[in-house]
Amino acid sequence: MKDKVTIHTLKRQKQSGQKICMVTAYDATFARVFDEAGADVLLVGDSLGMVVQGHDSTLPVTMDQMVYHSAAVVRGTKRALVVGDLPFMSYQASVEEAVRNAGRMVSEGRVGAVKLEGGAEFADVISAITRASIPVMGHLGLTPQSVHKMGGYVVQGRDEDAARKILEDAIALERAGCFSLVLEGVPLELARQVTQRLSIPTIGIGAGKYCDGQVLVCYDLLGMNPDFKPKFVKRFANLHGSMMEAAGAYFSEVRAGTFPDEEHSFKSKPIRLVASTPEPTDASAEPEKMGPVYGAPV
Repeated sequence: MKDKVTIHTLKRQKQSGQKICMVTAYDATFARVFDEAGADVLLVGDSLGMVVQGHDSTLPVTMDQMVYHSAAVVRGTKRALVVGDLPFMSYQASVEEAVRNAGRMVSEGRVGAVKLEGGAEFADVISAITRASIPVMGHLGLTPQSVHKMGGYVVQGRDEDAARKILEDAIALERAGCFSLVLEGVPLELARQVTQRLSIPTIGIGAGKYCDGQVLVCYDLLGMNPDFKPKFVKRFANLHGSMMEAAGAYFSEVRAGTFPDEEHSFKSKPIRLVASTPEPTDASAEPEKMGPVYGAPV
């Protein structure tokens, strides 16, 4: 196995020009797959509110839920750095509450770093969290927790004033102690300028090719929702079609009585389910093992 990824690994990747691969994960099974496939960073995103829980935004996600999903992802990960989102209103109310919740993500969720949205107005929060020895990843541009303020999920930084504000915020976040920065939903050229200006790596999503790395929601890159087709997403598989086909085949065989068959059934000696004197058993006989249950290794 390659060396464990840390925040210092990501900085070296920026310096050497090696692109950073980041993807979301919300449970141990997906984490194990992406970790083995070579992910540098696994993001336990508050996007779980939309893709896992079925909400229309990330706003209903709670700290308890983030801690729960983060711990599951960490259990499925060996190499990648696991970063956990601080959800809506877990860090906005006060610096003290922000540090306390970031601490929960590390002590209970077992993540290696936390991520929070917002610009220079959160510099004091970031500084306080990093003073508590917790690495912080920033997030600028289209910030989903500010969906109402932005008036929807729209590209940010298209005019000169807005672009300048994002660049200034990026510099402020680096100075406050962020080890990395997500740029979401911003023009290609703006992302290039921010990336060149910062010494910390930028991770793009809908921000073009000049960022130091890329992140996508795992369900999007796997093609699990055919109705979601944003410009910035490329589907690298069609799992929706594959899952529909597999589930349909399973349902058909169950209805036809062809599954389970003898191959998928356990066997024993003839059994008479009547009261009788129990026959002596062979204490040395090994019980038949079921093996892995529900896809989890034993």
